[in-house]
Amino acid sequence: MPEPIVSIFSGRATEYLANKIAFSYGTHLGKTIITEFADGEFQPSFEENIRGRDVFLVQSTFPPTENLFELMLMADAARRASARKITAVIPYFGFARQDRKDKPRVTIAAKLVANLLITAGITRIITIDLHADQIQGFFDVPVDHLYASNIFIPYIQSLNLPNLTMASPDTGGTRRAASYAKMLETGFVICYKQRTKPNVVEEMSLIGDVKGKDVVLIDDIIDTAGSITKAGEVIMEHGANSVRAFCTHPLFSKNAFERLENSVFTEVVVTDTIPLHRQSPKVKVLSTADLFAEVIRRVENYESISSLFRMYK
Repeated sequence: MPEPIVSIFSGRATEYLANKIAFSYGTHLGKTIITEFADGEFQPSFEENIRGRDVFLVQSTFPPTENLFELMLMADAARRASARKITAVIPYFGFARQDRKDKPRVTIAAKLVANLLITAGITRIITIDLHADQIQGFFDVPVDHLYASNIFIPYIQSLNLPNLTMASPDTGGTRRAASYAKMLETGFVICYKQRTKPNVVEEMSLIGDVKGKDVVLIDDIIDTAGSITKAGEVIMEHGANSVRAFCTHPLFSKNAFERLENSVFTEVVVTDTIPLHRQSPKVKVLSTADLFAEVIRRVENYESISSLFRMYK
């Protein structure tokens, strides 16, 4: 009996999610070894035959940068081991906030990362909720860009909130909030913020009416949680009945947990694209494993995945 053509492997940063993806797909996670040297250098190796296989490498590229480099080393090893195709499943695509030159003499890191991944041997990208949609165009290989709306919308519907209103914590997320509002047939509001420097919000105001509403703030990333907790406060100050935060990628840097636990949010709902370094009674995690497994299945069988792109219709 021939062996299955699909092999799913994981980097160290996202093994917890890769195991769930492999289980949902109906297979086991492939065996790898990471050899570490005394100076901090490391070398990944595949401990099973992958010649002619379609290899799926699961690794989020959140800090430290070693996570990104580990993914590239694994891709290079798979290419040199004669894998037929090498797909990078990147639940969280790091450096995505550097997608343009917003001031003179700075890098466009997202484009550089795209070039590095292709040079390493990646032939396809599967990811979810890129910080900027145009990053798909940075790659000269197919990109399957999924949306967490596939996971969040059923959960929001299950809450049966009587006066639901969607909200964006900044003007950059207006399109996302509007799309959720359209799918849920409700209204949306926008929080307008002014920054003095990254991760520091100087002033925030609200565009729209939230009085008596049950508000759901939707964002792609929570980093230090400064912006989104401030947005929650502004919404409650304007008479909202309740406010919840939904976020795809929980970076939760510095004192983010403390800010969220002391916030006005009824709950904070995130996905498992990034592992939480501690638990919180206010934070609920929804898994992306079934979604990624279904995409892998459809990609492998050359089936359409357009039905999974629920956003921006």
